Amino acid sequence: MLKRLQSVLQWGFVKVEGLFNLAFGEKLNPLYYIGAISYYLMWLIVASGLYLYAFFETSISGAQSSVEALTHGQPWAGGVLRSIHRYASDGVVLTMVLHMARHWAFDRYRGFRWFSWVSGLALLWLVYVAGINGYMLPWDRLAKFTVIATAEWLDWLPVFNGTLVRNFIFEQNVNDRLFSLLSFIHIGVPLAILAILWVHTQRVPQARTSPPLPVMLTLTAALVVLSVLKPAVSQVEESSALGFDWFYLPVLALLYRWTPGEVWLLVGGASLLLFLLPWLPPKRRAAGHYMLVRPDNRIVTVRAGETLLDAGLREGIALPFDCRNGGCGECKATLRSGTVEFGAYQPGVLSAAERAAGKVLTCVCTAREDVELEYVPASAPGAVAPRAWGATVEAMQRLAPDVMQVILKLEGGERIAFYAGQYINILLDDGAKRSFSFATAPSVNDRIELHIRRIPGGRYTTQVFERMRPGDRVRFEGPAGSFFLREDSDKPMIFVAGSTGFAPVKSMLEYAFSRGLKRRMILYWGVRRPSDLYLRELPEKWAREHPNFSFVPVISEPAPEDRWSGRTGFVHQAILADFPDLGGYQVYACGSAAMVQAAHPAFTAQGLGPDDCFADAFVSRPEMVRLGGTA
Repeated sequence: MLKRLQSVLQWGFVKVEGLFNLAFGEKLNPLYYIGAISYYLMWLIVASGLYLYAFFETSISGAQSSVEALTHGQPWAGGVLRSIHRYASDGVVLTMVLHMARHWAFDRYRGFRWFSWVSGLALLWLVYVAGINGYMLPWDRLAKFTVIATAEWLDWLPVFNGTLVRNFIFEQNVNDRLFSLLSFIHIGVPLAILAILWVHTQRVPQARTSPPLPVMLTLTAALVVLSVLKPAVSQVEESSALGFDWFYLPVLALLYRWTPGEVWLLVGGASLLLFLLPWLPPKRRAAGHYMLVRPDNRIVTVRAGETLLDAGLREGIALPFDCRNGGCGECKATLRSGTVEFGAYQPGVLSAAERAAGKVLTCVCTAREDVELEYVPASAPGAVAPRAWGATVEAMQRLAPDVMQVILKLEGGERIAFYAGQYINILLDDGAKRSFSFATAPSVNDRIELHIRRIPGGRYTTQVFERMRPGDRVRFEGPAGSFFLREDSDKPMIFVAGSTGFAPVKSMLEYAFSRGLKRRMILYWGVRRPSDLYLRELPEKWAREHPNFSFVPVISEPAPEDRWSGRTGFVHQAILADFPDLGGYQVYACGSAAMVQAAHPAFTAQGLGPDDCFADAFVSRPEMVRLGGTA
């Protein structure tokens, strides 16, 4: 029965949100920002309330007259702000109820979300307390009714036992202290609401606390127009019918139909039911899964019932998103492996053909098993946005027969911000790109060092070795890539470099030394022949200068004339032999695709954690052609 009701509500929300998309567009659909609108309305209430309080007199004789003077004496300031204060308060109740109803309908209140649900319920209670209390302050007919009815209701509780209402039997018993107490409550409770709101939203990764500016401006304008057309005024005429606010005061109306005990049973029972909903009815506990995220090369946990978007954002991955309700398509990504629950979304956002091609909306889909996800980053890691640059070749040096060191100097004295381990894309005349890693630490940001290995038949590398000269102009874009040094761990680090994979490792190690990192660091550099260790003296120097660093060169095909007495074989096999248990380490691997593909599963089988392996595979143009790819 509950599942059927939830399905009906889901269908209703999706249909209504679709209509709102037609009216407002998916970027400005107010139904996608219900929680943020509640937040904004609370700030409007606080701001307007501060102005009203500046003119309010907390006394039995001055309360009503000060409110009347505020309303009619300055109609285009106090009068409008009083009405905005009133209507924004009603709006908070409406948006909070809609917000909770949507989360219940889409089953987003169980498991790890229980705290958000329970804290939201506490917020709703506090909003009602503040709202009912607010109706007591003007001391008009509605205020007196609200005070007496609330006192009669509370008096049913044993803790009061009929003492509250006695204060209102005789008019002389009502004094200035009552208004001081009411004002104190009306200031203190909203402050508590804002504090709990902050805690409530911190539990949701990158939760919005303000709607888009056009939505805010439109909402504010609507409140102003409503305040002008139908201003909120005090009810002072005894002969007129008592105006009532059905957003805040319906419980008080029930007191004249039911007994106070029955009303308490209704309110208490409903509150208890809502509080227990995350655990009712009993639901079989589902297991969590893992998600491999490309291009970050990160493996993160996905909790049961958690969307792929929330899982990525929780782990600091900059997945793109906007509406978070399956209505805009900003979060669209490609599912490379695994299966998911697609969730509810607008049909026009994800077509059947896109679903068949592996596209998913990360904001609404949940994992059924371990998945691999690929998305298009909006910016480079750490919000270092890539851009086009101009540079000139300052110097060139052959480090080995097939490795050229190229130093680029940025034009115009510019400096480039990047992360140790990232790369740039050299732009060729026809728009083609060739990728090369930074070989220097980010502190050297006016020049770029590249290690370029000659590829037989390679278009760009042939140009570098045969035609490039100092003074030549180079265009590139960057920085790019998510292979960079993570500093949020104290685990020892193993660096695996294959051939010119030493370049990004050099950048990361020089950065680590400059930062004074004390974590243990071991570099395994694998090449075919000893002569391929083109900067061998540099890591040997680091090993002498830094006690926490060690260097292990590994030669895969030594010749007799090399007289090599060090480690031989594949570089990843040397690591496996030295570290039977990789559970307490982080591994950074950079080299050929074959090396990385062979190393990763072997390291995992030997205990390396899914969140502790970072890799960057070099794929040359000829290799990509053989693999059927493009450059």
